[in-house]
Amino acid sequence: MRNKKAITLLVAAIALLLFVAGCSGSDGDGSESSSGDTKTIKFMHLWPEGSSKDHYEIVNEIIAGFEEDNPDVKVDLEVLSNEQYKDKLKVLSSSGKLPDVGMTWPAGFLEPYVDGNMFAPLDDVLDGGLKDQFVSGTTEAYQVDGKTYGLPLELNIATVFYNKKIFEENNLEAPKTYEELKNAISTLKDNGVAPIALGNKDRWTGSLWYMYLADRIGGSDVLTSAIDRSGSFEDPALTEAAGKVQELVDMEAFIKGFNGLADQEAKSMFMNGQAAMYLIATWDLPNYTTNEDVPQEFRDSVGYFNFPTVEGKGDMTSFVGGPGVGLFVSEDSEVKEEAKAFVKYFAEQWGEKSVTQAGVIPATKVNSEEVDLPDLYLDVLNDLNSASNITLFADVQMSPDVAQVHLDQIQALFGGEVTPEEFTKKHEEALASEE
Repeated sequence: MRNKKAITLLVAAIALLLFVAGCSGSDGDGSESSSGDTKTIKFMHLWPEGSSKDHYEIVNEIIAGFEEDNPDVKVDLEVLSNEQYKDKLKVLSSSGKLPDVGMTWPAGFLEPYVDGNMFAPLDDVLDGGLKDQFVSGTTEAYQVDGKTYGLPLELNIATVFYNKKIFEENNLEAPKTYEELKNAISTLKDNGVAPIALGNKDRWTGSLWYMYLADRIGGSDVLTSAIDRSGSFEDPALTEAAGKVQELVDMEAFIKGFNGLADQEAKSMFMNGQAAMYLIATWDLPNYTTNEDVPQEFRDSVGYFNFPTVEGKGDMTSFVGGPGVGLFVSEDSEVKEEAKAFVKYFAEQWGEKSVTQAGVIPATKVNSEEVDLPDLYLDVLNDLNSASNITLFADVQMSPDVAQVHLDQIQALFGGEVTPEEFTKKHEEALASEE
């Protein structure tokens, strides 16, 4: 297995996000369709209309624009939910029938597809000025052995969103320390309010809590070092972080049944006022800013706070996050040139549209002075501007096999089925087996 490059993203260059003007304005196996000279690009994405309406509509708008500019090309669209998408991508890859264009995550997620010669390099697409439109560090997260295999669409950090109205009713302020967080949890619970919405059936949601506790206790590089093998997963800070997770579980910090609930169910509980806090990445910003289907009263009540320090340790400007999903082109596509033209067009169009129409933070640079943005969105941009570090999501850093161990162990940890020591040992064994 190749040595993994360091994944922790130092983001001083993200200052450009606020100041640099940004973007300019088939059949199943991707073969040519039978109708004359028209070619069909099969495109699969993970933003259904029901749960990601703004994203869904922007994608359709971009497709319509591309087809208008390229009348000899048709885009055949398939839309799945996040988990369905991941499952189907695995099935299609094993049968050699990937869509011509699809969505991928960076780092460890895409490496097996690159190793299997399934994703096409996109450096030729980035040439000619497109690369300069991306925030520094975003396309690099999609590189393997110096070649770029995805065009990132989003840049995310995870924060704790909270219901300001519920906090005010319970005489609480946004916590800055772990002790203040525990006090808020106890107060809410005593007053009959579920403190934290968590849908840990999806497991990566619980990983966010673990990652932040590890970051605050052991520093911004402790987890990445364990994964890239310059350190060990049995580092005392990583064991202590696992212990803190179980401390929160024991004090009933999370909604009842959290280990059997999907993230969408937990999100609904937060958005219905049934829980006071919800740790999620900023891909959820549209629900709290621009999504007109969400009542204005609720959107006005949402604030967020950076994850607190733990026992005096930790940098609150260090975040879990990184580039979100990106576009890939199948190496075996029979319409590869058309597919590359489509992903280039998509990336160029996505930036400003995603900001103004969906409240998304894109991976491309945007001049915030030229677009009308909600205060919550601007606050997040300012946090990105001042971030000391962004550590990429743990399961994305890891190979698929190790990521599976991590996610299974996260659920076991939250469920009280393993001790903190067993949790870290299982990770260390899985990582060491790939050296």
